[in-house]
Amino acid sequence: MAVKTVEILLVEDNPNDVELTLYALKKHHVAERVEVVRDGVEALDFLFCKGAYTHRQAEDLPQLILLDLKLPKMDGLEVLRQIKANNRTQTIPVIALTSSREDTDVRESYRLGVNSYIVKPIDFDSFTEAVRRLGTYWLLHNQFPVDSQD
Repeated sequence: MAVKTVEILLVEDNPNDVELTLYALKKHHVAERVEVVRDGVEALDFLFCKGAYTHRQAEDLPQLILLDLKLPKMDGLEVLRQIKANNRTQTIPVIALTSSREDTDVRESYRLGVNSYIVKPIDFDSFTEAVRRLGTYWLLHNQFPVDSQD
């Protein structure tokens, strides 16, 4: 039996936000397979099959990345920079899902190629609804480029 492709890579260090995001995705049947990484270095290791992820198939890229900006080891802006600089990963939609309302973070995120910038709602219901809408739009409605190797 083939392993299902990762649909969403969730890059988040806050355990409560991880739990809420997974809850919202599961409750609304948005994604079957979500991979969670807890810092920027681990996110890049996952995407580029390094470190603990050397066993991964390089072709098994997520369809969507939900990226917190305030991460340990390497911040989300540097993760975004490296994702968008790499030919294999640059077309993956990256959504900044962060608590930062700093205008410099918003501007720099868009300059680096983020597809959307969402400030995490504080209210439980608003947070789960925001995650549901993100997942539904990016996984079900958005048209992804067809890989020329298929």
